[in-house]
Amino acid sequence: MLCDRCGERPAAIHLTQIVDNSVTTAHLCEQCASEQGVQVSGPTAQLPLSGFLGSTGAIGAVLAEGANLGTCEFCGASLQDFRETGRLGCAHCYVAFETQLRELLRRIHGASMHVGRPYLGAAPPSSEEVPRVLAGLRERLERAIEAENFELAAELRDRIRGLE
Repeated sequence: MLCDRCGERPAAIHLTQIVDNSVTTAHLCEQCASEQGVQVSGPTAQLPLSGFLGSTGAIGAVLAEGANLGTCEFCGASLQDFRETGRLGCAHCYVAFETQLRELLRRIHGASMHVGRPYLGAAPPSSEEVPRVLAGLRERLERAIEAENFELAAELRDRIRGLE
């Protein structure tokens, strides 16, 4: 891919900006990026999470299982990006990659659901919030059933019954 600005050199810097639900991506060579004020020299931040995930092979196993992993429709991030950086592109990635992230958590933690002590700071939804929360849970339940993720579907069914 060539630089969007000069069109001559290969793009080495990929900038993604999200403003008011509008995503813009610029692909720049190092020279054009430095002219734009983007720092291109210096140590690259290596996240401990990405090193850990790479060393366990957990992400590699998840990536190897699916041929078409897709991308987040909102920001364009892929699971390959997550593998390289240890970061998801945006909050919408959690929904886009829900199946793969659930499998990753199961491989790392031995379970895909939290089994430790409950977080006591979370309050149950107020009576005004219950219809909105139920609608969201029902939507997730439909997606889980369509994806044939029956473990998640059963969990969501139980949460819905608890709120009703």
